[in-house]
Amino acid sequence: MKRRALLAVAAMLLLPAHGRAQAPDPSLSVREAHEAAKAGRLVLVDIRTPEEWADTGVPEGAIRLDMEGSGFEARLAGVKLDNPGKTIALICRTGNRSSSLQRKLAGRGWRDVVDVRGGLLGNPRDKGWLSESLPVKAYP
Repeated sequence: MKRRALLAVAAMLLLPAHGRAQAPDPSLSVREAHEAAKAGRLVLVDIRTPEEWADTGVPEGAIRLDMEGSGFEARLAGVKLDNPGKTIALICRTGNRSSSLQRKLAGRGWRDVVDVRGGLLGNPRDKGWLSESLPVKAYP
């Protein structure tokens, strides 16, 4: 798994700039993300910390990958390789970290990675996963 993930990261970093097209709006509402995940069109990745997962629970069906953990990008590349053709949707507490990370990854050539606006708790512009009463699972 480690070798495959490292090769995937290396390949994405070497993509030519013209092959790095990104969708006009690389984000989804929490409800859009939930429906797409249920339909199997995307993989939801919760990038928060274990303390945050314990505090609120984890969106149902989400893969937990602490973005502050070592080897995060390689592990995320492994998730992408394990789910060919599916969009990766990043979710955090309020949408700030996931939005920033989505832009950073897009700048490195990652395609089909979107931000889930509002995150778990929401923000002044967007409702969150919990306020939309979407399903969560307790952690651990």
